[in-house]
Amino acid sequence: MRSVSASACDRLIHPQVTDEAERARQIRLVGALLAGPFLAAAALFVVLPAGAGLALTLAIVCGAFGLAWTGVLIVASTGRTTGVVPAALLAAAVMVAVLVAAAGGAGSPTSALALALPVEAWLILRTRRAALWGAIAALGALGAQTLLPGTVFSGAGIAAWHWALPLAYAATVIPRLDGLLALPVASDKDSATPALESIADGVIILFAANGDVIEANDAAREHFGLEPDLLGGSGLFDRLHISDRVGYLCAMADLRDGARRRSVELRIRLPQHGEGAHADRYGDFAMDMARLDEGSDIVTGLLRDNSEMATLRRKLAKAGEANDCLDIAKGRFLAAVSHELRTPLNSIIGFSDMLLHEMFGGFRDPRQKEYVALVRDSGHHLLDVVNAILDVSKMEAGSYATNPEPFRFREAVDMCSAMMSVQAQAKHIRLITQIAPEVGEVCADRRAVQQMLINLVSNALKFTPQGGTVTIGVKRLGGRVHLWVSDTGIGIAESDLEHLGRPFTQVQNEYNRQYEGTGLGLSLVKGLVALHEGTMSIDSALGDGTTVTITLPIDGPDLTRTHDGAELLTMRSARTKENVDGTLRKAG
Repeated sequence: MRSVSASACDRLIHPQVTDEAERARQIRLVGALLAGPFLAAAALFVVLPAGAGLALTLAIVCGAFGLAWTGVLIVASTGRTTGVVPAALLAAAVMVAVLVAAAGGAGSPTSALALALPVEAWLILRTRRAALWGAIAALGALGAQTLLPGTVFSGAGIAAWHWALPLAYAATVIPRLDGLLALPVASDKDSATPALESIADGVIILFAANGDVIEANDAAREHFGLEPDLLGGSGLFDRLHISDRVGYLCAMADLRDGARRRSVELRIRLPQHGEGAHADRYGDFAMDMARLDEGSDIVTGLLRDNSEMATLRRKLAKAGEANDCLDIAKGRFLAAVSHELRTPLNSIIGFSDMLLHEMFGGFRDPRQKEYVALVRDSGHHLLDVVNAILDVSKMEAGSYATNPEPFRFREAVDMCSAMMSVQAQAKHIRLITQIAPEVGEVCADRRAVQQMLINLVSNALKFTPQGGTVTIGVKRLGGRVHLWVSDTGIGIAESDLEHLGRPFTQVQNEYNRQYEGTGLGLSLVKGLVALHEGTMSIDSALGDGTTVTITLPIDGPDLTRTHDGAELLTMRSARTKENVDGTLRKAG
């Protein structure tokens, strides 16, 4: 019979209540609220004297049924017992006071029914605090029965058969003795919750397996300006910013699939402030969610204010955007200035060549021809700088165009060697080429490859003393071609490696200060290597020369891939080779 009644009460419990202990408590509460009015009504009809009248008796009975079943309706519709338990305990105390007064006062055996209050409180909630409040209610009922009007119960008298009422109640307790003697199934929730709230600075929320809110503590008033009941069910989800709902649902799905903890950042719509406010106002929050009980589907969440972190993140994003805008403006400025410089430079170089060839008459003084040659050489140097600036600007803007085509790699090396041989001879430096016969053809941008070679060899010649050696080597390994340019120059200190490859950055030492340069050569090489999906490394030691090694794919780069300017030109400080980004390293 008990299992049948428990099953009937279980159907009245809200489906969101999935915790076994809480569901058992609500089943016991609903059972007591359903059966209690019947026992109270039977006792009233037996105990109330005839002078009380049928109208008063029916009013008390109907009041008992109405209050008890209203409590059942609240529990069944909300899944929460907040307010129902205290109201039920108060109503039961009033009923006990009426029965004791109607049976002749505290001397009547009916006063033993006061023991039912702590007993039922223990049986339903299984906590010591509940039993204590039940005992207080029992003492209150015995004291309150003396205040009831004597005219209503003027015919009341003590009778021996009144023992039937406490004995009848005892008969209902005997089948439940296992619950009366059992230890509490859980720690006292009322005593644990305030301790948790005092530690956690946020809103404590209990979620059902489907993500609906079962309960939120009173901190919701402080953080949201809302009553906790408004967050129940889908109330919290409806207030989430639409772009944050996916992350929230994914976190809940992970917890359902067995994950123990998840954290998610949320923007929650808050109540409007002031009249006439129409725009939605959202607050930034962070929520940590966890399944504290391994065997339970209940998820406990701690919702904390996250406005400070969100503000810092927005400021950081804004600063990044401002920095990007500055980089774009700088690139546009350099490109515009470079274009403006190229036109007069071409004129200077052209007229200088005409004067050197003495097309309109010879020079009277040899120094005049020497000075014109210096003007022409300076113009060529400045034009090279301008072209390098334009190339760097294109790479930063991600608009540097490449045109891969098959060509013999030896031809690019021979052209570079022939072009740089005059500079090598002027410094009495041996320029050696070592090209393996199996290199053959590669698919790459010929102009870009020649630019890499010229820049690397030019740097090697610049920083190699007279009588040194510069070597250009090429070999094929698998599907990649390996190119290296080595010299016997001054080398690079380990502390200077991280500065190499940045536009307009040069390694400063006593030797290279006597040479001109913008620091664009190695940066251009790095960017061109990245465009070809190659790798670049530098082996160097101070005083022992430098070797720059480049690997390029034989079949050419993937033309469908897009590159970012920062990816092409930024060199990270590291000491191992990496793909694409041309990482620098120092030989051991």
